[in-house]
Amino acid sequence: MSERSTTGTTTPTSTATPTGGSTPTDPTTHDWMTDELDDHVRTARATAALVPRVRAVGELLCRTFASGGTLWTFGNGGSAADAQHLTGEIIGHYRRDRRPLGAVTLSTDPTTLTCIANDYAYDVVFARQVQALAHPGDVVAAFSTSGASANVVAGLAAARAAGATTVLFAGGDGGPALEHADHRLVVPSEATARIQEMHTFMLHAVSEMVDAWADGDEDHR
Repeated sequence: MSERSTTGTTTPTSTATPTGGSTPTDPTTHDWMTDELDDHVRTARATAALVPRVRAVGELLCRTFASGGTLWTFGNGGSAADAQHLTGEIIGHYRRDRRPLGAVTLSTDPTTLTCIANDYAYDVVFARQVQALAHPGDVVAAFSTSGASANVVAGLAAARAAGATTVLFAGGDGGPALEHADHRLVVPSEATARIQEMHTFMLHAVSEMVDAWADGDEDHR
């Protein structure tokens, strides 16, 4: 095949295969990205077994907000972003226009975080905030792909001591944080990316349940 140039001459169109393999449009190409998608699908199918637990957390949050309680969330790095994501869905909304509900992420205040880390230790940056803020009737949710971060473990332990209900979003075997979790949403994968992808599904599912409760819709609870 050829194409006409602006000067009126005919120039050949290259049909050479790019160095390194098949053309980008070849649907049979199996590269690393396809492998990642396949792994995502496998993990999602395995995570289906956790649906009853996810629903239980959604119901817990609805009861908490109905009684005037607050959701406190935290995590490190990408898990901090997941914690903040859930808080945003609760205070704002997921897909429905409804009243705002009480949620706070404890990893978003750099002044408080650096004060505690500098004067005490990074291991207690969440625990100290939980001690100051959480009460019986509240929910404290931690995100950690490994469940092994010392500050996450300490934060959940402090929440239990304060009388709050604890939720752990984790992966693998759940790590030492599992011991301090009343509700355990542990993705059956060791891959950080897959765990975080399933955490996003879970927090969206929980947010849909909260939206439905606040909107009076029983079909999505």
